[in-house]
Amino acid sequence: MNKTVEHQPEQSRFIIQASDDTAADHQAILEYRLSGQEVDFTRTYVPDHLRGQGLAEALVRRGLKWAKGESYSIQASCWYVAKFLR
Repeated sequence: MNKTVEHQPEQSRFIIQASDDTAADHQAILEYRLSGQEVDFTRTYVPDHLRGQGLAEALVRRGLKWAKGESYSIQASCWYVAKFLR
């Protein structure tokens, strides 16, 4: 499976499109909220049939790399993202 992470800043999210279909059940998503120089990663979601393939991890690693590159203070409301910040 292609694990290309796409940043969609206008929607405050990173996605991995699992097929050519744009249906939500084919998207793994990492959502965030920006407030000044702080980013809060609020939610990760991977559809059941796509779990266990490392998609959430790929999203989080890409999101954190982006946030660090932008010099944002990083917060994680999402428990999964918080694991990467420990």
